[in-house]
Amino acid sequence: MKTHGPNQIQFWFIALAIGIAAGFAAVLFRLGIYAIQTTAYGTDDVLTLHSFAAGLAWYQVLLIPICGGLIVGLILDRFTDDGRVRSVADVIEGAALSEGRVEVRRGLASAAASMITLSTGGSSGREGPVVHLAAVISTAVCRWINANGITGRDLLGCAVAAAVSASFNAPIAGALFALEVVLRHFAVHAFAPIVIASAAGTVINRLTFGDVTEFTLSGQNALAFYVELPAFLILGLVCGFVAVALIKAIFWAEDLGTYLQRETGIPRYLRPAIAGALLGGLAIWWPHIIGVGYETTSLALTGELLWHEAIVFAVLKVVAVAITMGGRMGGGVFSPSLMVGALTGLAFGIIATAIFPNVSGSGTLYALAGMGAVAAAVLGAPISTTLIVFELTGDWQTGLAVMVAVSLSSALSSRLIDRSFFLTQLERRNVHLAAGPQAYLLATFKVSSIMREMDAKNAAEEDACWDMIRDGVYIDGNATLEQAMPMFDGGGHRFIPVVTLGGEDAPPELWGALFHVDALRAMNRALSETAAEEHS
Repeated sequence: MKTHGPNQIQFWFIALAIGIAAGFAAVLFRLGIYAIQTTAYGTDDVLTLHSFAAGLAWYQVLLIPICGGLIVGLILDRFTDDGRVRSVADVIEGAALSEGRVEVRRGLASAAASMITLSTGGSSGREGPVVHLAAVISTAVCRWINANGITGRDLLGCAVAAAVSASFNAPIAGALFALEVVLRHFAVHAFAPIVIASAAGTVINRLTFGDVTEFTLSGQNALAFYVELPAFLILGLVCGFVAVALIKAIFWAEDLGTYLQRETGIPRYLRPAIAGALLGGLAIWWPHIIGVGYETTSLALTGELLWHEAIVFAVLKVVAVAITMGGRMGGGVFSPSLMVGALTGLAFGIIATAIFPNVSGSGTLYALAGMGAVAAAVLGAPISTTLIVFELTGDWQTGLAVMVAVSLSSALSSRLIDRSFFLTQLERRNVHLAAGPQAYLLATFKVSSIMREMDAKNAAEEDACWDMIRDGVYIDGNATLEQAMPMFDGGGHRFIPVVTLGGEDAPPELWGALFHVDALRAMNRALSETAAEEHS
């Protein structure tokens, strides 16, 4: 474990520098998408990409995602060991288990792959790769200054906050996203530097793109009467189910893609190209699925879609996102969840205002609330998502409706999945962060670092160890307390022999013994340190 770090004054300057670097990385990533998208599709306005793509020849719409998917596949095949794009879930894992560090080489490859995906028709968002790219920057700095775990996590939070702020021009939500989603605590010592980094990212965004919101609403939204609030409670429940359906569809597509790849023997570098072919085929008829989808989201927020269009586009977007993520093309889930939520909210609002016209506000208000509700449930971040919806739209007058819908959708979805899309992703990899520190901290302790060697004071009796080994009671020295503790709980042992496992015919080599009291002491110390960090 690293025990060094900067002093307080150095830390503030480093946090600001990381915020600036992450802000520039986010802006350059966005400009890179625009540049490649303009070249690939030949449009001058990437914000109206789907309208422009509707006028292209069908074979162009089909071939562009295929070519993009092939390039993505080659990049991931060459620079990753598993062909998987790194994203927000890996940043959360790095914060919890790796002292705020993430994979640098694979992270850079993932950023390049995601940029190409988003530029060539992939149906995902840019926040995931931007967050991981920012984490790569903070990791490089942490290695350079030899930062300890607390400093590393704080600098990671600074980088993430700046990246989100620079990507969406949302300084408040950027800071809270880093605390709520990545660090998963609101410690005072982390708050101030993260806010400064978030502000730096926002300044970089505004110097580049101007002080404008991502979406422009058609008019003033307001609740007609407070009696309309029950409709937003129902909308929250609907959005919770929609969010879970989106998450389940992505994981189902991931499992199906892995199964088909294994059964057919298709090279893994072709998997994104095949997904690109499916996306291109859909885009021939429904170009709305292309890219981030802000144009369609804007149409939903301004009420320029019919009821059946909102339903069809929402279903198609879920399918397209599942294909993109299941095909391992890269990108994030935040922007797609905004689009699906806005479409869901609009469809619900059209029905609600038609049934109760005398006590209903604008149907677009439901689109705004739905946008926040689905996104909050997917990200598992009700606080930061509520704020980012306000900052993306500039509409602060309808907070009550958005908060009601967000609270219900988050409460419902957290019961049906492991709290969020990201934590469910990690759970599927056997990384148990959703249950809290008492669950995942066990995985941070190697048995070999806690055991008593055979020549140590108060070591276990060697004969007793060999008797237990012959009975099959032992543990490998490279295992963690996550594997060891159930053995203590189930067997009632005072200690467990620690061995090095040889080949099939080689007998195990006795290292020492792991005592139950030592494991509990290490776990208690780790929980105390975690509690101190989260409440300092």
